[in-house]
Amino acid sequence: MALYISFLLSNWMFSLLAAVVLALIILLKHKKNSIKNRKKLPPGDVGLPWIGETIEFFQAQRNNRLFEDFVQPRITKHGKIFKTRLLGSQTVIVNGAEANRFFLSNEFRLVISSWPSSSVQLMGKDCIMAKQGEQHRCLRGIIATALNHAGLESIVPKICSSVQLHLDTYWRGQDTLSLYRSTKILTFTIVFECLLGINVKAGLLTTFERVLEGVFAPTINFPGSRFWRAKKARQEIEKMLVNVVREKRNEMESNRNMEGGGEEEGMLLSQLVAAMIRGDITEHEVIDNVVLLVFAAHDTTSFSIAMTFKMLAQYSNCYSFLLQEHADIIRNKRPGEILTLEDIKKMKYTWQVARESMRLYPPIFGSFRKAVADIEYEGYTIPKGWKVLWTTYGTHYNAEYFEDPLSFNPSRFEEAFPPYVFLPFGGGPRVCAGYQLAKLNILIFVHYVVTRYNCSLLDPNEPITMDPLPSPSYGMPIKISPTL
Repeated sequence: MALYISFLLSNWMFSLLAAVVLALIILLKHKKNSIKNRKKLPPGDVGLPWIGETIEFFQAQRNNRLFEDFVQPRITKHGKIFKTRLLGSQTVIVNGAEANRFFLSNEFRLVISSWPSSSVQLMGKDCIMAKQGEQHRCLRGIIATALNHAGLESIVPKICSSVQLHLDTYWRGQDTLSLYRSTKILTFTIVFECLLGINVKAGLLTTFERVLEGVFAPTINFPGSRFWRAKKARQEIEKMLVNVVREKRNEMESNRNMEGGGEEEGMLLSQLVAAMIRGDITEHEVIDNVVLLVFAAHDTTSFSIAMTFKMLAQYSNCYSFLLQEHADIIRNKRPGEILTLEDIKKMKYTWQVARESMRLYPPIFGSFRKAVADIEYEGYTIPKGWKVLWTTYGTHYNAEYFEDPLSFNPSRFEEAFPPYVFLPFGGGPRVCAGYQLAKLNILIFVHYVVTRYNCSLLDPNEPITMDPLPSPSYGMPIKISPTL
């Protein structure tokens, strides 16, 4: 009996000891979590579960008033860094040049690019926007090779020819036209024919536009949904590009005895296929990056061109200065002689006008990143897994960087601005690889239009919408007449 009582007593003591140890473990874990939870999160309202402030965000974005209706009121209430919830994700929105520098320069270390699933599926999981680290650097290096100084110099005559042919085809004999639609057709053609060496077939632009309609749509792959239609269009494009890429590979492999393996200097498709032949990238990577580059190089550029002409139409004094610059260039050219890269370097005021237009009407509103570790910034903790959104408006519309920021003043670009202030093409390791090509497209198109046509807007107050990228609501109709 005494042995039994002793056995029960020892079991009771053991159970008590185990309970005490377990309680201590729970207490320590709770204390650790409490300390972690006491980390200061950015201020802000996250709204309803999952939905958060998504509806307000996209409503403001669609009306092209993301800064005025969504960002600015929260800056006033919470400061330059604040939290919200968008599309189910805890999100911190940051504003200012220092914030841009911190997050964009820490790509791959503290943050990584974070795009919606629909965008990744439609652009392609092997495109550069979905790549991280060394894979991203490899692809970017290939693209940069095609767009170096020699590549740009070789592409200028091609762009000039495309612009002149476009004006002869779509502008000659017309009284009115949609400037935005015209520039979309032109920039799309330039990407395919001048940069990739692929002939544009009828209906191809429409197919690409069907893909674009689904890049921010819910990934509901149900017949008739926007995403389903976009996926079908993507499959049509991929089928076409597979044939083009394989034909290009066969052509280049049959010319291996040529210096450089038959690569055409500055021809991006040739550079991508050459890398595929070397085994540096796969066929999927070639196709996905061609799809992405077509979107990146033509949609944003066509919008920037349209906004440049919008500003020129509204500010006649700026137009006069710009026109004189192009008249001086023509004066030193023989009749019919096309532009050179050196001519384009002389278009300094024109580029100031274009940059000021992109400051007021940025072709991208910003982009999302995802924290890959807890981030300490400005006294706040951004937990691992949270999204971070930087916006162009955070500096473009800020009087701290641009005096009287809502006024149109191209001369402000006579002076250089600090890094991470003017970001129409992004910044950091993911800065747009094709921004120099966009610059050529804008300047060459402006040159040939202003020296051949008089233009005026039919609706100077036409609103800008976002669906999903910014565009003039009515296509920017203009009245044109040949110059005397």
